Amino acid sequence: MKVVLVLALACGALYLLHRLALWAEDRGWIYYQRRKPSRTALGSAFLEVQAIVEPGKRLLLEARQEQGCEEDESGEPPEPTGVRAEISAGEDA
Repeated sequence: MKVVLVLALACGALYLLHRLALWAEDRGWIYYQRRKPSRTALGSAFLEVQAIVEPGKRLLLEARQEQGCEEDESGEPPEPTGVRAEISAGEDA
């Protein structure tokens, strides 16, 4: 009888923990089930950690950060990939 009671309490505690995690995700505090982190943010975080271990990766990280700053400063939205190909084809004719 005690085993059944312990299992029921464990299941209840896990369910409450699950609901707490969903609530925290709705508030934007964690990523749990409904939303996934963006790949760029996750990749940059791992690159930061790797830059500590391997100093050569620091150059790659700095280049990515500079590229992001340059895109922000230009003020223009990025061109879709198909537009550039159509413009190039039109100039050749």
